[in-house]
Amino acid sequence: MPPLSNLAVRDVETLVHPYTNLAELRETGPLIIERGQGVFVYDTQGKAYIEGMAGLWCTALGYGNEELVEAAATQMRKLSFSHLFTAKSHDPAIELAERLKEIAPVPTSKVFFCSSGSEANDSQVKLVWYMNNALGRPRKKKIISRRNAYHGVTVASASLTGLPNNHRDFDLPITGILHTACPHHYRFAHAGETEAEFARRLADELEDLIRKEDPDTVAAFIAEPVMGAGGVIVPPEGYFREVMKVCRKYDVYMISDEVICGFGRLGTMFGCTALGFQPHSISLAKALTSAYVPMAAVTVPEVAYQALLDESRKIGTFGHGFTYSGHPVAAAVALKTLDIYARERIAEQVARKAPHFQARLAALGKHPLVGEARGLGLVGCLELVADKKTKLSFDPKSGIGPRTVRYAEEEGLIVRFLMGDILSICPPLIITPAEIDELFDRLGRALDRTLAWVKQERLMQA
Repeated sequence: MPPLSNLAVRDVETLVHPYTNLAELRETGPLIIERGQGVFVYDTQGKAYIEGMAGLWCTALGYGNEELVEAAATQMRKLSFSHLFTAKSHDPAIELAERLKEIAPVPTSKVFFCSSGSEANDSQVKLVWYMNNALGRPRKKKIISRRNAYHGVTVASASLTGLPNNHRDFDLPITGILHTACPHHYRFAHAGETEAEFARRLADELEDLIRKEDPDTVAAFIAEPVMGAGGVIVPPEGYFREVMKVCRKYDVYMISDEVICGFGRLGTMFGCTALGFQPHSISLAKALTSAYVPMAAVTVPEVAYQALLDESRKIGTFGHGFTYSGHPVAAAVALKTLDIYARERIAEQVARKAPHFQARLAALGKHPLVGEARGLGLVGCLELVADKKTKLSFDPKSGIGPRTVRYAEEEGLIVRFLMGDILSICPPLIITPAEIDELFDRLGRALDRTLAWVKQERLMQA
């Protein structure tokens, strides 16, 4: 292995990288990205990569969008910072809240701003607890998430997250956060169980959990329309219809985590619309600003807002918020991003491009390494297995996912491996059909190289 560059050494000696094997990083060094344009990013050697993950599921409009750059610069010159604490406000935050109320897929009374999806979902937890205290229901506090879900990394949002590595040695989850079954038919359906039967069983399991815990103690259920970091899991037909019946029966507040699925990713502006359900509240982030600056939001229904008013009368203040809640530069960039989504009909573009994207994804499902290819809209994944017939996974110590990602980078493509040797693909929404083809051509070559190595190491089942 060649020695690390000076910049790589500086990185290793100064940064803590999220979701990285820090011990291994000291040997391999990071891939350092220098610039980006469109769907491409370029490393310090000038090599181009298709950014097949839109950064982290977020750079919807690609890189180098001058309208967004100018929106940020203009607002910085006018009002570089202001806040919303103690009855202060500013035009960009007001206008953005108005716009989000207009386009929200659920009845929305007010909007609460923060800076990340983790903060948004952490705030959801606090708002649910706060609301039920105001409503005289102090026992109704438990929140149900799902195994393999991803909702963030703060203490509360990481507890909602249903991935083992987000809990191990962090002493998580906290009390009152529960997890029900993951809606992945390929992995968790019983033999011969149809998608409709699987959906019904999962709804029954949710109901059983609520009844076991006592409905008077269960406050909310949170779900991503399509699960992202947990494996790009598209729920079975009818899943949310059945789940919503249970939530309504037991007066459970439904939260849709739209941090990945919001703003066109699934071919509709919001994921809950694509999956056919109406939550009480939604969490937004990532594509809200096309990730050009940090920004997130929580929609607040009228029942929750009235509770905030009651508590303000009692306590004298609403004691929650962040320095950067509604940051004027972030709000200005979000407004311009929403303008572009509307003007360019981005969601409709995704709906038109999605069949081509999903067809190329499905074709890779026939590859000897791939157990399942799955996705919706412009997001998908390939689950790599040692035996297609039995769905046997590779030994994690074999490092199949990381190796495939490394081969993809050598082919000029950035994708991400998730738990269980799952390769996720989530390109910028502006990707062209020709770029979709190039993305999958490069990914196919990476898979072929991985297969050759797997055969050489005799890691597949005979």
